[in-house]
Amino acid sequence: MSTYSLAPGWHRVLSALGLAPDALLRQAHLPADLLHRPGARIGAEGYFALWEAADTLYPGPDFAVAAASAVSADHFDAPLFAGLASRDLAQAAQRIAVYKRLIYPVTLDVRTDAGLRIALRPRDPFNPPAVLERFELLFWVAFARLATGARVGPVRITVPDPPDDQTAVADFLDGARFVRGRRAEVVFSPYDMRRPFVTGVRTGMWEHLETGLRRSLHDLEQSATWADRTHAALLTCLPAGRRTLADVALELATSPRTLQRRLEAESTSFQMVLAQTRERLARAYLRRSTLSSTEIAFLVGYDELTSFHRALRRWTGETPRSLRSA
Repeated sequence: MSTYSLAPGWHRVLSALGLAPDALLRQAHLPADLLHRPGARIGAEGYFALWEAADTLYPGPDFAVAAASAVSADHFDAPLFAGLASRDLAQAAQRIAVYKRLIYPVTLDVRTDAGLRIALRPRDPFNPPAVLERFELLFWVAFARLATGARVGPVRITVPDPPDDQTAVADFLDGARFVRGRRAEVVFSPYDMRRPFVTGVRTGMWEHLETGLRRSLHDLEQSATWADRTHAALLTCLPAGRRTLADVALELATSPRTLQRRLEAESTSFQMVLAQTRERLARAYLRRSTLSSTEIAFLVGYDELTSFHRALRRWTGETPRSLRSA
């Protein structure tokens, strides 16, 4: 399972917004000492739960706007400092898109034809919460303003589910608002994407950061266990109806026998990883979507609803309805 780093800036952001870390972690059902652990990492569901908890507990009108307004260089970690060390917004977006996977469970799709487009693409088979999508797009506006020293605004900013009350958003965007679109995306003009940055370009910051970032990315990729790799492959295979050892071995460019041997060396098996992945997906779909039980059964690789119900009862001791209600 992919995990993501919790940047030290989380404490400062929460403090600036008047949110108590203990209450936030309790609301998200996460360990009470999580934000105090050196090098703490968290799975996608936990990361999403943290944002949903902050959105619930924040007393103001829009947590996404408040979090974006709190963006400053003091809150940034290495991947975002790499962005500040860029020549302009186009270069920053391309750099950050590579290294942000260290800290964020969403992929950035970046295009620079006819302006700069930054779209969010979920890395797992379920979408991030709406508050996180809104923050990420507003973050790029705040980042552009910080890096250029100019009051940059987007040409267009779209989300699948715009909030009903956009007063705070309009204030932040100088009158602009979210519009409904197929995916979360922010677009900047060709002029703004080439505005020169006033942060760090002449300090050699990028050269100092790049080596460490590449090493961190390499370490992340090399440290993945075969169970992790099998789990990641199943996230792609299961919705496509591919769920056998041979299917996953083909996805991982190895043989079924070799994959099984490597999993056994990690004290697990393909069937164990398959069951764990199915359970994780089932819980996530039930919690985060309005899909029917029949649709979820298909997406986690069951042809019959009764088989899915039996498996869910075996994993959790509960029915789909009780899990969704909880």
